[in-house]
Amino acid sequence: MTHDVTQILVAGAVGLIVSIALTPVLIRVFSKQGFGQEIRLEGPESHQTKRGTPSMGGVAIVTALVAGYFGAHIAGYALDGSGPTASGLLVLGLAVMLGCVGFLDDIIKVRKHRNLGLNKTAKSVGQAIAAILFGILVLRFRNEYGYTPASEHLSYARDINAISLAGLGGVVFVLFVWFVVAAWSNAVNFTDGLDGLAAGSMAMVLGSYVLITYWQYRNACQGGAAGLPSAPGCYQVRDPLDLTILAVAGGAACLGFLWWNAAPAKIFMGDTGSLALGGLLAGLSIVTRTELVAVVLGALFVAEMVSVVLQIVVFRTSGRRLFRMAPFHHHFELGGWAETTVIIRFWLLTAISIGLGLSLFYSEFKNFGG
Repeated sequence: MTHDVTQILVAGAVGLIVSIALTPVLIRVFSKQGFGQEIRLEGPESHQTKRGTPSMGGVAIVTALVAGYFGAHIAGYALDGSGPTASGLLVLGLAVMLGCVGFLDDIIKVRKHRNLGLNKTAKSVGQAIAAILFGILVLRFRNEYGYTPASEHLSYARDINAISLAGLGGVVFVLFVWFVVAAWSNAVNFTDGLDGLAAGSMAMVLGSYVLITYWQYRNACQGGAAGLPSAPGCYQVRDPLDLTILAVAGGAACLGFLWWNAAPAKIFMGDTGSLALGGLLAGLSIVTRTELVAVVLGALFVAEMVSVVLQIVVFRTSGRRLFRMAPFHHHFELGGWAETTVIIRFWLLTAISIGLGLSLFYSEFKNFGG
Protein backbone atom coordinates (compact mmCIF):
# COMPACT_ATOMS: atom_id res chain seq x y z
CA MET A 1 0.00 0.00 0.00
CA THR A 2 1.42 3.40 -0.98
CA HIS A 3 2.11 6.08 1.61
CA ASP A 4 -0.51 8.46 0.24
CA VAL A 5 -3.28 5.85 0.45
CA THR A 6 -2.16 4.92 3.98
CA GLN A 7 -2.45 8.53 5.13
CA ILE A 8 -5.89 8.88 3.56
CA LEU A 9 -7.11 5.71 5.27
CA VAL A 10 -5.70 6.82 8.63
CA ALA A 11 -7.41 10.22 8.32
CA GLY A 12 -10.75 8.57 7.62
CA ALA A 13 -10.40 5.94 10.35
CA VAL A 14 -9.32 8.40 13.05
CA GLY A 15 -11.96 10.97 12.08
CA LEU A 16 -14.72 8.35 12.10
CA ILE A 17 -13.67 6.71 15.38
CA VAL A 18 -13.22 10.01 17.25
CA SER A 19 -16.54 11.38 16.02
CA ILE A 20 -18.60 8.26 16.65
CA ALA A 21 -17.02 7.73 20.10
CA LEU A 22 -16.94 11.33 21.32
CA THR A 23 -20.51 12.25 20.34
CA PRO A 24 -22.26 10.00 22.93
CA VAL A 25 -19.92 11.41 25.59
CA LEU A 26 -21.05 14.92 24.64
CA ILE A 27 -24.68 13.79 24.71
CA ARG A 28 -24.31 12.66 28.33
CA VAL A 29 -22.32 15.73 29.41
CA PHE A 30 -24.55 18.28 27.68
CA SER A 31 -27.73 16.56 28.90
CA LYS A 32 -26.42 16.66 32.47
CA GLN A 33 -25.56 20.36 32.10
CA GLY A 34 -28.95 21.14 30.55
CA PHE A 35 -27.44 22.33 27.25
CA GLY A 36 -30.63 21.73 25.29
CA GLN A 37 -31.80 23.20 22.00
CA GLU A 38 -34.50 25.85 21.97
CA ILE A 39 -37.06 25.47 19.17
CA ARG A 40 -38.75 28.25 17.16
CA LEU A 41 -42.39 28.48 18.17
CA GLU A 42 -43.45 29.37 14.62
CA GLY A 43 -41.84 26.22 13.21
CA PRO A 44 -43.48 22.89 12.44
CA GLU A 45 -45.39 21.61 15.46
CA SER A 46 -43.60 18.25 15.30
CA HIS A 47 -40.33 20.00 16.11
CA GLN A 48 -41.53 21.02 19.58
CA THR A 49 -40.77 17.49 20.77
CA LYS A 50 -37.11 18.19 20.04
CA ARG A 51 -36.92 20.90 22.69
CA GLY A 52 -34.13 20.09 25.11
CA THR A 53 -32.18 17.85 22.74
CA PRO A 54 -28.45 18.45 23.42
CA SER A 55 -26.82 20.91 21.04
CA MET A 56 -23.20 21.87 20.27
CA GLY A 57 -22.48 18.43 18.81
CA GLY A 58 -20.26 20.25 16.34
CA VAL A 59 -17.58 20.01 19.03
CA ALA A 60 -17.26 16.33 18.09
CA ILE A 61 -17.08 17.15 14.37
CA VAL A 62 -14.34 19.76 14.80
CA THR A 63 -12.39 17.55 17.21
CA ALA A 64 -12.62 14.58 14.83
CA LEU A 65 -11.58 16.77 11.89
CA VAL A 66 -8.46 17.96 13.72
CA ALA A 67 -7.66 14.47 15.06
CA GLY A 68 -8.07 12.83 11.65
CA TYR A 69 -5.89 15.42 9.92
CA PHE A 70 -3.01 15.31 12.41
CA GLY A 71 -3.38 11.55 12.92
CA ALA A 72 -2.74 11.08 9.21
CA HIS A 73 0.33 13.29 9.41
CA ILE A 74 1.72 11.40 12.36
CA ALA A 75 1.47 8.31 10.18
CA GLY A 76 2.94 10.22 7.23
CA TYR A 77 5.90 11.40 9.29
CA ALA A 78 6.58 7.84 10.39
CA LEU A 79 6.37 6.59 6.80
CA ASP A 80 8.26 9.19 4.79
CA GLY A 81 8.90 12.21 7.00
CA SER A 82 6.09 14.29 5.46
CA GLY A 83 4.12 16.78 7.50
CA PRO A 84 1.25 19.28 7.26
CA THR A 85 1.28 21.88 4.50
CA ALA A 86 0.32 25.54 4.37
CA SER A 87 -2.79 24.78 2.32
CA GLY A 88 -4.11 22.17 4.73
CA LEU A 89 -3.32 24.17 7.86
CA LEU A 90 -4.93 27.35 6.51
CA VAL A 91 -8.18 25.60 5.54
CA LEU A 92 -8.22 23.73 8.86
CA GLY A 93 -7.58 26.98 10.72
CA LEU A 94 -10.48 28.65 8.90
CA ALA A 95 -12.84 25.82 9.85
CA VAL A 96 -11.72 25.85 13.50
CA MET A 97 -12.03 29.65 13.78
CA LEU A 98 -15.57 29.57 12.42
CA GLY A 99 -16.32 26.65 14.75
CA CYS A 100 -15.25 28.88 17.66
CA VAL A 101 -17.63 31.62 16.45
CA GLY A 102 -20.41 29.04 16.31
CA PHE A 103 -19.50 27.74 19.76
CA LEU A 104 -19.94 31.21 21.26
CA ASP A 105 -23.31 31.46 19.53
CA ASP A 106 -24.38 28.06 20.89
CA ILE A 107 -23.21 28.82 24.42
CA ILE A 108 -25.30 31.98 24.52
CA LYS A 109 -28.33 30.05 23.30
CA VAL A 110 -28.11 27.33 25.94
CA ARG A 111 -27.13 29.65 28.76
CA LYS A 112 -29.94 32.11 28.11
CA HIS A 113 -32.45 29.43 26.98
CA ARG A 114 -33.36 31.17 23.77
CA ASN A 115 -33.23 30.32 20.07
CA LEU A 116 -31.01 33.29 19.22
CA GLY A 117 -27.37 33.44 20.31
CA LEU A 118 -24.92 36.03 18.98
CA ASN A 119 -26.64 38.94 17.28
CA LYS A 120 -26.21 39.27 13.52
CA THR A 121 -23.51 41.91 13.82
CA ALA A 122 -21.36 39.91 16.24
CA LYS A 123 -21.64 36.73 14.17
CA SER A 124 -20.85 38.61 10.96
CA VAL A 125 -17.79 40.22 12.56
CA GLY A 126 -16.53 36.81 13.69
CA GLN A 127 -17.01 35.37 10.19
CA ALA A 128 -15.31 38.42 8.66
CA ILE A 129 -12.24 38.18 10.90
CA ALA A 130 -11.77 34.48 10.07
CA ALA A 131 -12.30 35.09 6.34
CA ILE A 132 -10.00 38.12 6.12
CA LEU A 133 -7.17 36.36 7.94
CA PHE A 134 -7.56 33.38 5.62
CA GLY A 135 -7.72 35.63 2.54
CA ILE A 136 -4.54 37.47 3.50
CA LEU A 137 -2.51 34.41 4.50
CA VAL A 138 -3.58 32.15 1.64
CA LEU A 139 -1.49 34.21 -0.80
CA ARG A 140 1.56 34.53 1.45
CA PHE A 141 3.13 31.06 1.25
CA ARG A 142 5.01 29.80 -1.81
CA ASN A 143 6.38 26.30 -2.24
CA GLU A 144 9.50 25.30 -4.18
CA TYR A 145 7.55 25.50 -7.44
CA GLY A 146 6.34 29.04 -6.74
CA TYR A 147 2.71 28.05 -6.05
CA THR A 148 0.63 29.76 -3.39
CA PRO A 149 -2.30 27.91 -1.80
CA ALA A 150 -4.76 30.07 -3.76
CA SER A 151 -4.74 32.29 -6.83
CA GLU A 152 -6.09 35.76 -7.49
CA HIS A 153 -8.43 34.55 -10.23
CA LEU A 154 -12.00 33.37 -10.16
CA SER A 155 -11.97 29.63 -10.75
CA TYR A 156 -14.27 27.07 -12.32
CA ALA A 157 -12.38 23.77 -12.27
CA ARG A 158 -9.15 25.73 -12.67
CA ASP A 159 -8.32 29.43 -12.91
CA ILE A 160 -10.32 31.60 -15.30
CA ASN A 161 -7.43 33.82 -16.40
CA ALA A 162 -9.77 36.41 -17.90
CA ILE A 163 -11.29 37.19 -14.49
CA SER A 164 -8.69 38.58 -12.08
CA LEU A 165 -9.39 39.41 -8.44
CA ALA A 166 -6.02 41.07 -7.87
CA GLY A 167 -7.33 44.65 -7.89
CA LEU A 168 -6.52 47.30 -5.26
CA GLY A 169 -3.46 45.49 -4.02
CA GLY A 170 -5.28 42.29 -3.19
CA VAL A 171 -8.25 43.94 -1.46
CA VAL A 172 -10.66 42.64 -4.11
CA PHE A 173 -9.45 39.08 -3.54
CA VAL A 174 -9.84 39.37 0.24
CA LEU A 175 -13.37 40.75 -0.19
CA PHE A 176 -14.13 37.83 -2.53
CA VAL A 177 -12.87 35.36 0.09
CA TRP A 178 -15.00 37.10 2.70
CA PHE A 179 -18.07 36.69 0.49
CA VAL A 180 -17.35 33.00 -0.22
CA VAL A 181 -16.72 32.16 3.44
CA ALA A 182 -19.78 34.06 4.69
CA ALA A 183 -21.98 32.56 1.99
CA TRP A 184 -20.98 28.93 2.60
CA SER A 185 -20.97 29.12 6.39
CA ASN A 186 -24.41 30.73 6.44
CA ALA A 187 -25.72 28.32 3.79
CA VAL A 188 -24.74 25.26 5.83
CA ASN A 189 -26.11 26.94 8.95
CA PHE A 190 -29.51 27.45 7.26
CA THR A 191 -29.54 23.82 6.10
CA ASP A 192 -29.00 22.51 9.61
CA GLY A 193 -32.68 22.38 10.54
CA LEU A 194 -33.65 18.72 10.17
CA ASP A 195 -32.18 15.61 11.77
CA GLY A 196 -29.12 14.57 9.79
CA LEU A 197 -29.81 16.81 6.79
CA ALA A 198 -26.68 18.98 7.02
CA ALA A 199 -24.38 16.21 8.28
CA GLY A 200 -25.43 13.71 5.61
CA SER A 201 -25.32 16.24 2.79
CA MET A 202 -21.94 17.61 3.88
CA ALA A 203 -20.50 14.10 4.13
CA MET A 204 -21.40 13.59 0.47
CA VAL A 205 -20.02 16.96 -0.64
CA LEU A 206 -16.75 16.39 1.22
CA GLY A 207 -16.62 12.95 -0.36
CA SER A 208 -16.74 14.63 -3.75
CA TYR A 209 -13.82 16.83 -2.70
CA VAL A 210 -11.88 13.70 -1.79
CA LEU A 211 -12.23 12.64 -5.43
CA ILE A 212 -11.43 16.10 -6.79
CA THR A 213 -8.33 16.70 -4.67
CA TYR A 214 -6.96 13.21 -5.20
CA TRP A 215 -7.50 13.59 -8.95
CA GLN A 216 -5.61 16.87 -8.79
CA TYR A 217 -2.83 15.12 -6.89
CA ARG A 218 -2.56 12.34 -9.46
CA ASN A 219 -2.54 14.92 -12.27
CA ALA A 220 -0.48 17.69 -10.67
CA CYS A 221 1.79 19.72 -12.93
CA GLN A 222 4.61 19.50 -10.39
CA GLY A 223 5.08 17.88 -7.02
CA GLY A 224 2.17 15.47 -7.30
CA ALA A 225 2.04 11.74 -7.85
CA ALA A 226 2.62 12.17 -11.56
CA GLY A 227 5.45 14.68 -11.10
CA LEU A 228 5.04 15.93 -14.67
CA PRO A 229 6.06 19.58 -15.14
CA SER A 230 4.14 20.13 -18.38
CA ALA A 231 1.54 17.38 -18.72
CA PRO A 232 -1.48 18.40 -20.83
CA GLY A 233 -4.41 19.36 -18.63
CA CYS A 234 -2.37 19.16 -15.40
CA TYR A 235 -3.41 21.10 -12.30
CA GLN A 236 -1.34 23.87 -10.75
CA VAL A 237 -2.86 23.28 -7.33
CA ARG A 238 -0.65 23.32 -4.28
CA ASP A 239 -0.66 20.45 -1.73
CA PRO A 240 -3.58 18.47 -3.23
CA LEU A 241 -2.79 15.32 -1.22
CA ASP A 242 -2.96 17.25 2.04
CA LEU A 243 -6.34 18.63 0.97
CA THR A 244 -7.48 15.07 0.26
CA ILE A 245 -6.51 14.11 3.81
CA LEU A 246 -8.43 17.09 5.18
CA ALA A 247 -11.55 16.32 3.12
CA VAL A 248 -11.44 12.65 4.19
CA ALA A 249 -11.14 13.62 7.86
CA GLY A 250 -14.06 16.05 7.54
CA GLY A 251 -16.27 13.59 5.70
CA ALA A 252 -15.53 10.84 8.22
CA ALA A 253 -16.27 13.23 11.08
CA CYS A 254 -19.68 13.98 9.53
CA LEU A 255 -20.47 10.29 9.08
CA GLY A 256 -19.55 9.48 12.67
CA PHE A 257 -21.70 12.34 13.93
CA LEU A 258 -24.56 11.30 11.63
CA TRP A 259 -24.75 7.98 13.52
CA TRP A 260 -26.16 9.93 16.48
CA ASN A 261 -27.69 12.84 14.57
CA ALA A 262 -29.89 10.82 12.18
CA ALA A 263 -33.64 10.95 12.87
CA PRO A 264 -34.61 10.89 15.63
CA ALA A 265 -31.56 12.95 16.55
CA LYS A 266 -29.98 12.47 19.94
CA ILE A 267 -27.84 15.59 19.46
CA PHE A 268 -27.66 18.58 17.11
CA MET A 269 -24.46 19.97 15.61
CA GLY A 270 -25.43 23.56 16.37
CA ASP A 271 -23.64 26.55 14.91
CA THR A 272 -20.37 25.06 16.15
CA GLY A 273 -20.63 22.36 13.50
CA SER A 274 -22.47 24.17 10.73
CA LEU A 275 -20.19 27.21 10.63
CA ALA A 276 -17.07 25.05 10.83
CA LEU A 277 -18.26 22.79 7.99
CA GLY A 278 -19.25 25.79 5.89
CA GLY A 279 -15.78 27.23 6.42
CA LEU A 280 -14.20 23.91 5.48
CA LEU A 281 -16.17 23.79 2.23
CA ALA A 282 -15.37 27.44 1.44
CA GLY A 283 -11.67 26.92 2.11
CA LEU A 284 -11.49 23.77 0.00
CA SER A 285 -13.24 25.47 -2.92
CA ILE A 286 -10.73 28.34 -2.85
CA VAL A 287 -7.48 26.38 -2.51
CA THR A 288 -8.55 23.75 -5.05
CA ARG A 289 -9.60 26.54 -7.42
CA THR A 290 -13.11 25.17 -7.87
CA GLU A 291 -15.27 27.98 -6.51
CA LEU A 292 -17.85 27.69 -9.30
CA VAL A 293 -17.90 23.89 -9.34
CA ALA A 294 -18.56 24.05 -5.58
CA VAL A 295 -21.81 25.88 -6.27
CA VAL A 296 -22.99 22.82 -8.21
CA LEU A 297 -21.66 20.29 -5.68
CA GLY A 298 -23.29 22.13 -2.81
CA ALA A 299 -26.44 23.10 -4.69
CA LEU A 300 -28.66 22.07 -1.76
CA PHE A 301 -26.92 24.51 0.57
CA VAL A 302 -27.14 27.23 -2.07
CA ALA A 303 -30.86 26.61 -2.54
CA GLU A 304 -31.48 26.76 1.21
CA MET A 305 -29.71 30.12 1.48
CA VAL A 306 -31.44 31.52 -1.60
CA SER A 307 -34.82 30.50 -0.16
CA VAL A 308 -34.12 32.60 2.94
CA VAL A 309 -33.03 35.60 0.88
CA LEU A 310 -36.06 35.35 -1.41
CA GLN A 311 -38.41 35.01 1.54
CA ILE A 312 -37.04 38.21 3.08
CA VAL A 313 -37.09 40.17 -0.19
CA VAL A 314 -40.61 39.11 -1.18
CA PHE A 315 -42.02 39.74 2.30
CA ARG A 316 -40.47 43.20 2.58
CA THR A 317 -41.61 44.26 -0.88
CA SER A 318 -45.08 42.72 -1.00
CA GLY A 319 -45.95 41.76 2.58
CA ARG A 320 -46.51 38.16 1.46
CA ARG A 321 -44.53 34.99 2.08
CA LEU A 322 -43.04 33.18 -0.89
CA PHE A 323 -42.66 29.98 1.18
CA ARG A 324 -44.73 28.74 4.09
CA MET A 325 -41.51 29.03 6.07
CA ALA A 326 -37.83 29.50 5.25
CA PRO A 327 -35.36 27.82 4.93
CA PHE A 328 -37.47 25.95 2.45
CA HIS A 329 -37.06 22.47 3.96
CA HIS A 330 -39.65 23.71 6.47
CA HIS A 331 -41.91 24.69 3.56
CA PHE A 332 -42.27 21.03 2.61
CA GLU A 333 -42.81 19.96 6.22
CA LEU A 334 -45.63 22.46 6.61
CA GLY A 335 -47.00 21.15 3.32
CA GLY A 336 -47.45 17.70 4.84
CA TRP A 337 -44.18 15.92 4.08
CA ALA A 338 -42.77 13.81 6.90
CA GLU A 339 -39.41 15.02 8.18
CA THR A 340 -37.64 11.84 7.09
CA THR A 341 -39.16 12.18 3.62
CA VAL A 342 -37.73 15.69 3.26
CA ILE A 343 -34.32 14.54 4.50
CA ILE A 344 -34.03 11.54 2.19
CA ARG A 345 -35.24 13.44 -0.86
CA PHE A 346 -32.85 16.31 -0.15
CA TRP A 347 -30.01 13.78 0.22
CA LEU A 348 -30.98 12.39 -3.19
CA LEU A 349 -30.90 15.89 -4.67
CA THR A 350 -27.46 16.37 -3.15
CA ALA A 351 -26.26 13.12 -4.72
CA ILE A 352 -27.59 14.26 -8.11
CA SER A 353 -25.89 17.66 -7.86
CA ILE A 354 -22.62 15.98 -6.86
CA GLY A 355 -22.83 13.68 -9.87
CA LEU A 356 -23.34 16.69 -12.10
CA GLY A 357 -20.53 18.66 -10.46
CA LEU A 358 -18.02 15.81 -10.76
CA SER A 359 -19.04 15.31 -14.40
CA LEU A 360 -18.37 18.99 -15.09
CA PHE A 361 -15.02 18.78 -13.32
CA TYR A 362 -13.91 15.73 -15.30
CA SER A 363 -15.18 17.07 -18.63
CA GLU A 364 -13.18 20.24 -18.07
CA PHE A 365 -10.06 18.13 -17.46
CA LYS A 366 -10.65 16.20 -20.71
CA ASN A 367 -11.27 19.42 -22.64
CA PHE A 368 -7.87 20.72 -21.55
CA GLY A 369 -6.17 17.67 -22.98
CA GLY A 370 -5.93 15.55 -19.84
